[in-house]
Amino acid sequence: MPDAPQAPEPKPAATVLLLRDQPEFQVLMVKRHHQIDFASGALVFPGGKTHAGDSDQGWAQHALGWDKLDAVQRTLRIGAIREAFEEAGILLAQSSDGAPFEAPCDASVRSAVDAGELAFIDVVRDLGVKLRLDDLAVFARWITPTMMPKRFDTWFYVLHAPPGQVAACDGRETVDAEWIAPAEAVRMAASGERTIIFPTLMNLRLLAEAQTARECLDRAQARTLVTVLPEVTVRDGARVLVIPPDAGYGDVSQPLSALR
Repeated sequence: MPDAPQAPEPKPAATVLLLRDQPEFQVLMVKRHHQIDFASGALVFPGGKTHAGDSDQGWAQHALGWDKLDAVQRTLRIGAIREAFEEAGILLAQSSDGAPFEAPCDASVRSAVDAGELAFIDVVRDLGVKLRLDDLAVFARWITPTMMPKRFDTWFYVLHAPPGQVAACDGRETVDAEWIAPAEAVRMAASGERTIIFPTLMNLRLLAEAQTARECLDRAQARTLVTVLPEVTVRDGARVLVIPPDAGYGDVSQPLSALR
């Protein structure tokens, strides 16, 4: 009898949940291009796979909180910030005077970074800013189930968005960027107005438990991180996806037939 195929190793990935309180408690979400092979057309948080340049040791001179983090967390957080820059046009950095960077992000520069034609570290160096690695709080960690052909080990980070920057989609991977109340996003997913994949929906529900960005950050920092690796089981004769009950999402049982 042939051996069962090995599940592919999950690729490191990072996502950033950018929060604001005006005009209400909201999170920034982007709509994936319909031609993208993963989560096409879905409403997601800015994020993606880490790249080789995210682990460049040269970042030590261009990142705040470098010495407080291990190599894995440095790479993941730089990747999350790069993805927010590419997909949403927001650069989470501090200017030389200590103020948050708030200048518009050049669309052609974002495109060149996304295409691999320009190194993100060179962009940051030329702007004379430092990435705010230590401002990112860990919100969650999800690993794609073993039965999926493409798997990711995704870290979710949360922080206040720079008030002076304006989000704008990149037009390639993302075709829309919008600020939305977490509870409203959950409602739109339930009504079919928006496509939202399972991990994103679960984290929107967790976000919706807070009333403000500060409360959300406090909850994230106080919560014990439990890695979520969804598993398939059978309940009442139906195959369902379940997640660890102590991960902070409650008792979750999602029918496979309803997954997106």
